[in-house]
Amino acid sequence: MAVLKFRVFYEEDDTVYRDLAILHEQSFFELHQCILAAFEFDSIHSASFYRSNDNWQRGRAISLEKYEGVAYKVDPLDMFDTTIGSEIRDTGQKFVYVYDFVKNWTFLVQLIGVSKDVNAKLTYPSVIRKEGIGPSQYGIKSILGDRFADVEEKYDLTSLGEGFSDEGGEGTDGEDDGLTDEGQDEDTSI
Repeated sequence: MAVLKFRVFYEEDDTVYRDLAILHEQSFFELHQCILAAFEFDSIHSASFYRSNDNWQRGRAISLEKYEGVAYKVDPLDMFDTTIGSEIRDTGQKFVYVYDFVKNWTFLVQLIGVSKDVNAKLTYPSVIRKEGIGPSQYGIKSILGDRFADVEEKYDLTSLGEGFSDEGGEGTDGEDDGLTDEGQDEDTSI
């Protein structure tokens, strides 16, 4: 049994990628699910893989279904029935993966390794490496991710501390802050 290692690049930033390991007998549907999990996307939208050449030109589609309104030169292969190994033509095989045809999330998928050693500790397909902050499907991702909420709760960043106000200049207690209009310390020496 062969283990195929793919690198999945986010099309708009090639420093953002995920390495995936999948068995050659697994389906494109399983690869589709693994890519979505690797980039933290949901699985409610349409998707297709396309065979590709070295210039990332799209060839025959491998789709979840045959979509209406899409002009196919040849009927697409079914993602559930098509195994990964059946579509590997060379050692650097490439595919273009498009998710959510409205947002048009595009990922470049390239075979980067083949091994006969199945790792008994892994459940295939599996994400084996993450590089860069992936795109956010529905908004902006923070560098801190979910940890920012913890920081916000711990330090209560929404309230102002004593002596601070929404306006510049004087504090909330009306006392002079010792600064001139230019932000320089006043010379109080005589």
